[in-house]
Amino acid sequence: MNKLTRAAAAALLACAVALPAATTATAATPTTATATAASPSTAFAATLSPASAAPAADRSADREPLRLPAPTGPYGVGSSVLHLVDRSRTDPWVPEADGRQLMVTLHYPAARPATGGHTPGRPAPYATREEARLLLDAIQVDDPSSVAKLARIPAHSAVDVRPAPGRHPLVVLSPGFGMPRFTLTGLAVDLASRGYVVASLDHAYESSGTSVPGGPALTCVACKIMEESGGTKGPVVTAARAADTRFVLDRLTGPRPAWRYAGTIDRERIGMAGHSVGGASAATAMAGDRRIDAGVNMDGTFWDALPSDGLGGRPFLLLGAEPYHRPGAGDTSWDSTWAGLSGSRYWLTVDGADHLSFTDAPVLLGHFGIPGGTIATERAEAVTRTYLAAFFDASLRDEDQPLLDGPDPSHPEVRFHRP
Repeated sequence: MNKLTRAAAAALLACAVALPAATTATAATPTTATATAASPSTAFAATLSPASAAPAADRSADREPLRLPAPTGPYGVGSSVLHLVDRSRTDPWVPEADGRQLMVTLHYPAARPATGGHTPGRPAPYATREEARLLLDAIQVDDPSSVAKLARIPAHSAVDVRPAPGRHPLVVLSPGFGMPRFTLTGLAVDLASRGYVVASLDHAYESSGTSVPGGPALTCVACKIMEESGGTKGPVVTAARAADTRFVLDRLTGPRPAWRYAGTIDRERIGMAGHSVGGASAATAMAGDRRIDAGVNMDGTFWDALPSDGLGGRPFLLLGAEPYHRPGAGDTSWDSTWAGLSGSRYWLTVDGADHLSFTDAPVLLGHFGIPGGTIATERAEAVTRTYLAAFFDASLRDEDQPLLDGPDPSHPEVRFHRP
C-alpha cells in the first residue's frame, strides 16, 4: 500500500464533485449555474475534512472493513446486469462511438427471503475487477489485494434469482459525475429489500471506469472535457442523462423488454433519484418524461430551469448536506428550483454530512483511513435509506409517512426547511 495524501484522495471517483454543490459552484439561477470544474487529481478534495490533509503513511487498509450495511427490508435481493446501447443517439463525449452505451444493474425483491443478510444463490459482485482497479488507481492504491477486496465487497444480493411475485415500483438511480453506479449499491439493495425494482445506471464516459462486454472499460472522457470547458457543460450532462433514463425506461417497460424479469415492474409507479449531478438529472428527466412520478436530488446543484408548471405537481425531495444546502446558503439553485416546484415538496439537510455521505464512498474512504463528514458512515447510510424509502413509499405507494411531516426525535440530524 502506498502513501495517500489529500491530493491523492482527491482523485477518488475521478470528477465526483466537478458539478455539485460541494465544490466552489455558485448558482444565481438554475440556468446560470457556474462551477470550477475539477480535474481527476483535485475534484474530490472539497469533500474531505482538514484532517485528511496530512499524509496517510500510518493509515492501514484494514483499519475499517470493506462492507456495506445489510439491507433492512423483508425481502431477499436479486441482481441482474444489462448492457444496453442506444444507437439512435450520438454519444456527447465520444461522438465516434457506436451509439450511447449504458450498463445497468437491476436490484429487485427476490422470491426467497434473506437469511442473516444473505440471499440464497450466487453472490453478486460489488464491481468488476477492472472497475475496482480503475477506482483504486484514482487514489493511487496499487495493492492487488485491495482490488480484489473492493470487487468482492458483499453486495447483499444474488445473481438472477427468481423475483418475488407481483408487480413492484421502479426506481432509477443516477450516480454523481465521475462516480460509478456501484457507489449507490447500499441504497439500491435496501430499496430492493423493501419491495422496489431499482435500476442503477452507469452513463458512458462519465465514471472512473465502467466495464462493458467485449471491450475496454469506459473511463471518464467527460472529466477532461468538463475541465477544459470551465465546468460550463453541466446542461450537456443532465440532458444526456435524461435521454439515458428515457431509453432505459423504454427498454424495461416497452413491448420488447431487455430484462427477463421486466414483468415484475409496475409501469404506473416509477421514481428517480440521483446523487450530485445525478440528482439534478432527476429533475431534468422528470421535466421531459411524464412516466417518472417522483424524484430525489441528493446534494446536487441544479443546472436546468424547471418548466413553467414546475414538474406538473409531481413530488420531489431535496436531501443535502448542512449547511451548504440550507435555504439561502451556498447553492442558490436549490432556492430557485424550490420556488418552481408544485405539489408535494420536501427540503431536508443532514447535520455532519458532506457531499459523499449519501453514497457508499464513505465506506471506501473509511477503509483507507480518509475522513469525510463528521456523521458516522453507518448513520449517514441509515438516514439516506430511511428518508428515501419514506419518500418513495408516500409518492409511489400512497402510504402515509409521518416521518415526512417534520423533525423526528429518532433522526435529530435531519433538518426540515420550508422557505
